[in-house]
Amino acid sequence: MTDPKASNRKLRSRITTDGLDRVPHRAFYRGQGLDDDAMARPMIGVVSTAGETSPCNANLGEQARYAYRGVQEAGGTPREFTTISVSDGFSMNHQGMKNSLMSRDLIADSVELVMRGHAYDGLVGYGGCDKNLPALIMAMVRLNTPSVFVFGGSTLPGVYKGKPVSILDTYEGAGAVMTGELTVEELDEMERAAMPTIGACPGQFTANTMGMVSEVLGIAPLGSATMPAVYAERVALGRRAGKMVMEILERGGPLPRDLITRKSLENACAIVAATGGSTNAGMHISAIAHEAGILFTMDDVGAVFERTPLIGNLRPGGAYYALDVHRLGGVPVIIKELIRSGHMHGDTLTITGQTLAEAVADAPAPDGEVIRSVDSPRDSSGGVIVLKGNLAPEGAFIKVAGLKVRVHEGPARVFESEEDCMAAIRKRDYREGDVIIIRNEGPAGGPGMREMLGPTAVIYGQGMGEKVALVTDGRFSGATRGMCIGYLSPEAYNGGPLGLVENGDPIRIDTREARTIDLLVDTEVLEARRKALAARPPRRLAGAHEKYAAQVKSAYYGAITHSGAVDWPIDEVEE
Repeated sequence: MTDPKASNRKLRSRITTDGLDRVPHRAFYRGQGLDDDAMARPMIGVVSTAGETSPCNANLGEQARYAYRGVQEAGGTPREFTTISVSDGFSMNHQGMKNSLMSRDLIADSVELVMRGHAYDGLVGYGGCDKNLPALIMAMVRLNTPSVFVFGGSTLPGVYKGKPVSILDTYEGAGAVMTGELTVEELDEMERAAMPTIGACPGQFTANTMGMVSEVLGIAPLGSATMPAVYAERVALGRRAGKMVMEILERGGPLPRDLITRKSLENACAIVAATGGSTNAGMHISAIAHEAGILFTMDDVGAVFERTPLIGNLRPGGAYYALDVHRLGGVPVIIKELIRSGHMHGDTLTITGQTLAEAVADAPAPDGEVIRSVDSPRDSSGGVIVLKGNLAPEGAFIKVAGLKVRVHEGPARVFESEEDCMAAIRKRDYREGDVIIIRNEGPAGGPGMREMLGPTAVIYGQGMGEKVALVTDGRFSGATRGMCIGYLSPEAYNGGPLGLVENGDPIRIDTREARTIDLLVDTEVLEARRKALAARPPRRLAGAHEKYAAQVKSAYYGAITHSGAVDWPIDEVEE
């Protein structure tokens, strides 16, 4: 147990508790039931995104209380607070999705403000949904105070007609109803079976991908990410997380910026590629790097994706779920295999002070089905790759895990918004071979960079998933599959070439060796189109959208909203 008075001079919280002129501050603490002993101990923030905004967040308050107890048991005084979360599930396929990526940066900002305003000494953070996972990690790196992150876990897979199903099956099921391959009654049964418990989506979508990333970065307890949200093991995990933050405080490290290095960021990219994870992860990894003052762009992400083999057989590009990985031994199984093969750095640090290699030394070997050996991968390069070309000079992401058709060439079908595109898709008003373009949905152009699981899942459900391509400067869900290319940078709104595409223009996409996406139109024609573009009419946004659009940078840099690493001005209290 930490001696509550041993390191008082080094505790940031002393600025609120020590001295004659801090009588009002102590009175506020007494109003919360704290006594002299509690005020003498380190003050540890315990934040979660608990709420009824989605199943992903539903039990995070309960889980955070386990960490709260762990902090107390280790000699600290925990201070609980919460922050917002915007669910991609509920905001999908309408204007509400513009708020999802925005929420990532607002969550990070809100945690920063509470931690700085109250001068807490350490932080345990619980996240459970696509954007709040990277957001909490971003906040921890920005603050660089003793921190432990815990992903709240995923739901158990459902069972429909004797087979496992997830929320992705319901999205694609809607398209199957449109083609007559599924009845409304069957889809209703599937809907009721798809999510039998609380927790995040169970496939290797964005939440589970970022949960794995958190372990690989060393900022989360190893073995925690794949543990289902409803497992009783989470009681012990929470208490351990609370004790771990106190141990970090007592040791003086490692702090988040000791963990977030170029090597650990490359490791994070490797786990995404090896498991066929979410395309969103590439952008989030760049944003986390930015908080540490490290320039880590789409190019850096793509280089790791290229050299990392795909060994995970996980949904949506494979057959299995996070639960199946957990039963094998969790993320350490994958980490150990990638370190063995030289695809991951073993000398990066974890929150225990051990190196990554030391921490996974006892992990079992891959089973060969859910997780393969690197010696017999599903693909020699990663499940997510970067494409470049005259349509995406800075780059674009595509998930190729499970993709059978790797080259596509066809005429452009241009839509200026997701709504216009969905109207055509519902009517099946598109043709095999089309390259469907949805533009002006980038970080600034949306604003907010909507994700397009609605259109992509319905297309797949209609049996056209690999017979057409969909290209956008918006995002995709981690559940998206098919010939879907997103995050095109620079975005159309900021002058990217996607804004010059016209209906019928031939576009060629090669996800094999070339890794290209090109608009097959003469340069002279494109230059003439650029000169003929009408001036964009002014738009009035106001509120959070206005502030975000004015600040956000390209997806190439992670859709970041500030200038970089910042230092906390209160390092320690003067004697």
